[in-house]
Amino acid sequence: MMETATKSSFQKYPAYKDSGVEWLGEIPEHWDISRLRNIFTFSKGLTITKENLQVQGIYCVNYGEIHSKFGFEVKPEIHQLKCVSDEYLISNPNSLLRKGDFIFADTSEDIEGSGNFTYLNSNLTTFAGYHTIIARLKIPINERFSAYVIASQSFRNQIRSRVKGVKVYSITQSLLKMVSFWIPDEEEQTAIANFLDNKTAKIEKAIAQKQKLIALLKERKQILIQDLVTGKKVWNKDKKAWTAPSKTKDSGVEWIGEIPEHYKVIKLGFKIDILSGYAFPSNGFSSRGIKLLRGINVGVGCIRWNETVFWPEDKTKGLEAYFLNLGDIIVGMDRPFIGNGMRVSVIQEKDLPCLLLQRVTRLKAKKGLSKDFLALILKSKNFVNYFLPILSGVSVPHISPNQIKDYPICLPSQAEQEHILSFTYEQTAKMDQVISLQQTQIEKLKEYKATLIDSAVTGKIKVIDV
Repeated sequence: MMETATKSSFQKYPAYKDSGVEWLGEIPEHWDISRLRNIFTFSKGLTITKENLQVQGIYCVNYGEIHSKFGFEVKPEIHQLKCVSDEYLISNPNSLLRKGDFIFADTSEDIEGSGNFTYLNSNLTTFAGYHTIIARLKIPINERFSAYVIASQSFRNQIRSRVKGVKVYSITQSLLKMVSFWIPDEEEQTAIANFLDNKTAKIEKAIAQKQKLIALLKERKQILIQDLVTGKKVWNKDKKAWTAPSKTKDSGVEWIGEIPEHYKVIKLGFKIDILSGYAFPSNGFSSRGIKLLRGINVGVGCIRWNETVFWPEDKTKGLEAYFLNLGDIIVGMDRPFIGNGMRVSVIQEKDLPCLLLQRVTRLKAKKGLSKDFLALILKSKNFVNYFLPILSGVSVPHISPNQIKDYPICLPSQAEQEHILSFTYEQTAKMDQVISLQQTQIEKLKEYKATLIDSAVTGKIKVIDV
């Protein structure tokens, strides 16, 4: 639908020719096409590691700051870049960037990321860092147009069809040099770049507004859950509404504050059974058998089996206690926090059968604590905030089962727990519905943007300067 709208809304060029490139198809008859080796010179970024980076010095664009972090272009004036010491200026002059230089990541963890790039839009002294390839224009081409071409699906598909790897996909200078690049005249380059700058800015603005709404709804969910699990809101029978409790007492815990008079505050350990995973030796891992639930598989609210190892089924005798069950709550103990929350999830039917590996912990609610109310407690912001100051480990931060046991909780009656859960599900379901709709619309906008860029830079549509 979006592709049809894109192409039908604009004129086409009067004549086309076969580009000779499988992923490109026809291009306008008067456009030139050439290999990247004829358009760019190539060199490598600094041969350094993360340990060489520092807070002050010469700015450095590294693998982690390409495309996924800063997107289309990088500006040291506004982007937070790590630095390297001044000594690299003498020993590595070829890794210094000029304004307009393109910086490619030389590896990707997935095929879709193959060809990730950014370009330097600044005159500040800046290096290309580790795992990067520098591409510098050697003929006069509009830099912005060039960036849109390199971002297009038609260009990226050429790289994806050539890239080598399984879990890590490597990009080389040789590979890039053989990729095709198409060139309209200078006036058209400028017109296409200006058109896409204008259109994509509007799309990005719409996406940003939807992302802001999603963030607001997620924050509201957190506030709601927080208020309910700490007794800041209780069911008022007389008013038939959720209100602040009329009678309260000091919880004895500073960050919890006042709680309803009839609530108890206890350590979580009194109400859960906690089991740490078994130390399965890695030399016994198999390509088939029973899935092993490792820390890498535990996401925020989900189990991810994209990287799976197995344990032979005929070697599970004596390991019965480590078989997980439907509804078990799982906590990843190493690096427990990732970008969107704490690595806590619930085992679903599709996850079974699986065995619990070390550094992953299973929690089960005991009498007096609903398993769903336990899951709600673990989703609260207080649970995350409690652990941030007490993380141990330097290279791999982690938490311990005893720290989980020591976490203080407010405990209403089981009847109240069920009432809280019912209200929470009702309210969060409405928010989740709106969030899901916004996320779907964001994906459609991103698809439209990609289609628009590809159609404009390949000449499938003819645009005018804006």
